[in-house]
Amino acid sequence: MRILVSGASIAGPVLAYWLTRHGHEVTVVERSPVLRKTGGHAVDLFKPAMDISERMGVLPRIEALATGTTRLTYLREGARKPISADVTKFFAAASDRHVEVMRDDLSEIYYEATRADVEYVFGDSITSIGDEVSFEVGAPRRFDLVIGADGLHSNVRRLVFGEVEKTFVGAYLAVLSVPRSLGVPGEMTGHIGPGRTAAVYSARHLDDARAVFLFRSPELSYHHRDVARQKQLLREAFAGQHHEVDSWLKHLDGDAAFYFDSITQLQGDTWSRGRVALVGDAAYCPGPAIGGSTSLAVLGAYVLAGELSAGSDFEAAFTRYEDEMRGIVHDSRAFALGAAKTLIPSTTLGVRALVRGAQLVTSLPSWMIRPLAKLNSKGVRLHDSMRVKDYERQGAGVPAP
Repeated sequence: MRILVSGASIAGPVLAYWLTRHGHEVTVVERSPVLRKTGGHAVDLFKPAMDISERMGVLPRIEALATGTTRLTYLREGARKPISADVTKFFAAASDRHVEVMRDDLSEIYYEATRADVEYVFGDSITSIGDEVSFEVGAPRRFDLVIGADGLHSNVRRLVFGEVEKTFVGAYLAVLSVPRSLGVPGEMTGHIGPGRTAAVYSARHLDDARAVFLFRSPELSYHHRDVARQKQLLREAFAGQHHEVDSWLKHLDGDAAFYFDSITQLQGDTWSRGRVALVGDAAYCPGPAIGGSTSLAVLGAYVLAGELSAGSDFEAAFTRYEDEMRGIVHDSRAFALGAAKTLIPSTTLGVRALVRGAQLVTSLPSWMIRPLAKLNSKGVRLHDSMRVKDYERQGAGVPAP
């Protein structure tokens, strides 16, 4: 089949890789004139996404570009002495196989793995989907299927599904590129108080550092492309927290890479209509930074391509894809709601509890942490519980494990 994918970030290239491998002809259209390099934030790949990346042959490169963060050091508002925590113990609890990598690096790796076999069209966007697909720039074209892999603010979803139910988690995430001298590779340092956390980190291969901001707020009024308004809101949210945070915010005045968005969940349980389907954050975003959305996007792309490989009935394939993903999506949404309350506590008592919990985990011996965590597959072990089917063996007539 000839398949059009909208979006060249994470889910789009992964989907394109597996669709091509299963024999389909794939075109990826991306609104940005070049592969997006927006500064971005670090994302987590848990065991299922790492297994899929290994099957794609790109895992060594991903691991080579890992951020290498091993320690968190935070100063609590009103305290004089910072606390430090061992990040490796947290991830040992969460996953048997894990890597943290910059989102832009991951996107580029997946793109490079597909560019020789996939047609990429940059600087264009879909305007309508009918018998033909129309574009802002290019001439109309015909495709058998159209897949929206274009993120939380999906254009394909808007065109085909209209407005869908969303749940605002009550918090915002911002990431700002700052001079490399402000961050220490291997360590994230920052400040935490009721309703707001700011930190800075870098990695050995980056030529800058990233300041990341999480804050609680009632839903704010702004457009997702109004950068000036977003910067104003960020300044207001962190005014007076600490002079070091003020120094990071001064870099908002330049043209440094900047990201800002609400932490919002999509609530729909149906991700296909006719010959159009959605994948990744365009379909089931559980909440940026708190719900494992990157690993979920990688898995969803892999599953969608695999189900489409099973035969020519794409509607049945879409149904199987939805059935396969629905349970883990529901669990990820629930996990994200709990994570938001924990990671961005709204009270001084909550901040103290978070700090003490981090200190407790750090104090435990490593051999004790993982067995305790495995008792709760719906909690910290959730993202390792995602199943990765072997579609290529299924296609060869071998039952999947």
